[in-house]
Amino acid sequence: MYHVPVLLEESVSGLNIDPDGVYLDLTFGGGGHSREILKRLKDGCLIGFDQDSDALANVPDDSRFIFVNHNFRYLRNFLRYCGYDEADGILADLGVSSHEFDEAGRGFSFRFDAELDMRMNQRSRLKATDILNTYSEEDLTRIFRNYGEVDNVRRLVDLIMRARTEKMITRSEEFLQVIAPCVPKQKEKKYLAQVYQALRIEVNGELEALEDMLKEAERALRPGGRLVVITYHSLEDRIVKNFLKSGNFEGKVEKDFYGHVKRNFELVNRKVIVPSEEEIERNPRARSAKLRIAEKRKDDKVIE
Repeated sequence: MYHVPVLLEESVSGLNIDPDGVYLDLTFGGGGHSREILKRLKDGCLIGFDQDSDALANVPDDSRFIFVNHNFRYLRNFLRYCGYDEADGILADLGVSSHEFDEAGRGFSFRFDAELDMRMNQRSRLKATDILNTYSEEDLTRIFRNYGEVDNVRRLVDLIMRARTEKMITRSEEFLQVIAPCVPKQKEKKYLAQVYQALRIEVNGELEALEDMLKEAERALRPGGRLVVITYHSLEDRIVKNFLKSGNFEGKVEKDFYGHVKRNFELVNRKVIVPSEEEIERNPRARSAKLRIAEKRKDDKVIE
């Protein structure tokens, strides 16, 4: 299967769908969430985004659906290009698709020996192997510390810097051999997941794209429209939580003269929604998922 949609019912119901409304699925992937949205539309329109060209194979034959093969950070431009000024709801499932993890040649997983690629958009230039072989010691330390939250980051970077002076690191198996001395016993999978996550985030500019997307979604939604976001790690969840609660990415609450918090969203679910034990048993990759739903304010406190 290409990708098992996570929190499917909870996220799609969170959009509070108008059968004649305009909706955006910003991470189309295998199309699981999109198909469920289409079931609830009558004369409405759904625009699906995915920068991975492999997703084209999953596009439904439905006149109500428009596919955009680009990064979701440009959502407002493409919404207008499709003929709409506003959207009634926006859904973003931020997880890397199961297809990308399971496709050995894409280099996303340490389970396979493949070129260290990790590009979600295969038209972009930067690969993980470029990072490992050309980034400075300072920049490598920054990405593994900030994006992977790796504990022994100095030792990790030192091993990479030493190895690449003798030979370029181009494949996963080579990389795993290089860093083996600093991988903690009994915690190998967790550690390697953190290292690979850091590389993937840097290759794809994921956190910057997320911030751009949230600001664009805020402008694109009509008052009363819903924003539904599923996150999978603390870095992206912190960005989403801060933005929805405070209107900025630092989480700094600012109030106007009347004591109203300066933000454009009201939280629909005060407590974050997580998968049930049954869903995690069916789909272990759902384990770390967190769902947040917010509605754009209708009143005069909306900040444009």
